[in-house]
Amino acid sequence: MTTMLTRSPRRRTVVALAVVLIVLTAFIIRLVDIQVVNAGEHVDDAKAMGMQSQRTVYGTRGSIVDENGVTLASSVRRYDVAIDPSLAVDGISYRDDDGQKVTRSWADIAGEIAAITKQDVAEVEKIVVDAHAANPSSQWAQIVKNVSTEQYRALADLGVPFLSFTPQPARVYPDGAVAGNLIGFVGSDGQPLAGLESADDSCLQSTDGSVVYQRGRYGGVLPGTEVETAPAIDGGTLKLTIDRDLQWYLSQLIAEQVQNTGSLGGTITVVEAKTGKVRALAEYPAVDPNDPTATPAADRESRAFAGPNEPGSTFKALTAAIGLETGAFDASTTVTASSSETMPNGARVRDAFVHPANNYTLTGVLIDSSNVGISKFGEMIPVETRYDYLKKLGIGTPTAIGFPGESGGILRPVADWENQTFYNTTFGQGLAVTVPQLVGAYQTIANGGVKMPLSLVESCTAADGTVTDVPDAEGERVFSEGVADQVSLMLENVATQGTLASQVSIPGYRVAIKTGTGEKSDPETGAYKQGAYYTTMIGFAPADDPQYVVAVNLDEPRTVKSSAATAPAFQKALTQVLKNYRVIPSGTTTPELPKFG
Repeated sequence: MTTMLTRSPRRRTVVALAVVLIVLTAFIIRLVDIQVVNAGEHVDDAKAMGMQSQRTVYGTRGSIVDENGVTLASSVRRYDVAIDPSLAVDGISYRDDDGQKVTRSWADIAGEIAAITKQDVAEVEKIVVDAHAANPSSQWAQIVKNVSTEQYRALADLGVPFLSFTPQPARVYPDGAVAGNLIGFVGSDGQPLAGLESADDSCLQSTDGSVVYQRGRYGGVLPGTEVETAPAIDGGTLKLTIDRDLQWYLSQLIAEQVQNTGSLGGTITVVEAKTGKVRALAEYPAVDPNDPTATPAADRESRAFAGPNEPGSTFKALTAAIGLETGAFDASTTVTASSSETMPNGARVRDAFVHPANNYTLTGVLIDSSNVGISKFGEMIPVETRYDYLKKLGIGTPTAIGFPGESGGILRPVADWENQTFYNTTFGQGLAVTVPQLVGAYQTIANGGVKMPLSLVESCTAADGTVTDVPDAEGERVFSEGVADQVSLMLENVATQGTLASQVSIPGYRVAIKTGTGEKSDPETGAYKQGAYYTTMIGFAPADDPQYVVAVNLDEPRTVKSSAATAPAFQKALTQVLKNYRVIPSGTTTPELPKFG
């Protein structure tokens, strides 16, 4: 009897264990059937029932940095804030740490939200009230878009369960308007709209990825169901040739000069003579890419690239170089020029000042900036030859930079030149150039006759480390080194013997310059606008071993209408460039060349 009683509990235990094992085995078999054998079928069922969802994983748009790696543009996370009006309208009730019941009305919560988002309290409160009135079952309403990470954290800390946050990528520009016209900007949808953001979008753009997951009955993510179906790929880093600190200084300088002269606008451009790399291109008015709509549409582009103008007397140095290179004349050739003459083809040419008939050297023509004198030198050069060399110098063609909206300027075929054009083109009228085109031509002279393609981009480094878009290091010889040196020395004498000598000198450095005043056309009539000019000063230093080319251009200065308007900014800009790059002083002085034969 005792034996039977002891066996019975054991038997029941064994039976119970067996039953549990059988049930467990059945569950395992069923689980394998659901998650492995027939997983695809069940996923399809979940999709049909709307139980599977997909979430976008945003890639990060690449950064734009200066030549030293300083960030000029980067991407951050912003958040769109939404609310469930059906829950919000009743507010929140809960017990605090002391067990006391706390009630927060929607009006109270709206005030807390508005304090963080910097909105009007009544405006926030009205969003929920209106949404609930229109549809009591409404579960979504937009509170605000694009709040910062700090604002998002502050809103989350409110402990409001019916707030939701959708992350969005956003673009920020730490230095505001500094280089804004070059960098460009993106739209609210992240699409590039201007500048290098647009031109180099293939480098900067990211690729969004995606994650699929299964949703539970109440919309929550089922643990372990998230699967990355496509990885997000970040954009590359676009490294520019410009120096942020130099760009900042010149931005302040050109703004000051434009305002002091009453100009409509202006630019300062700096190019490294031996490489063609643009180290700064400051413009005013300037656009802040963080808020481009605050700037008039006409000022959001780069006027340096988009707005060609007559270069005026700065072109005389190019005519001189072309004639010397082709052997049409040499440095000892002289011409007799009065202040106003009728040329053999009937064209009339005048100088800006009255003077007797002078027996000018080529240097003297450049120093006094005689239109009549350079016209007489220019007529010694076959017209087709002059045209071909202008094309070699990049006149009439967009630069290698390929900036969005860049103009090629105006250089009509020789067949379209009139009698007046034949002479006017020797001193920078009857054609139009952009500032980068003119700087590129002077870079050729400063670099011993070798023209380097201008560049604004140093490189693009992709997310995987691949480096592309490296500037072309090969140049094209346009003038012989001897001719370039001759013209450079003549331009030094313009700096030492010209009327602006005291305003452009930099102690310890030999400087080469040329000024230019170009008449401005009236867009309505096509004729020259009375009393309106573009003024330019361009040059390089140290002239005995040129390192940097600097150009200052002003649009319609009013307080001073001559090229003297550009002198203060040019001297300060070139001085800062030499300091910034620690350029060694010349150590010698400029040899004086004769003005007259």
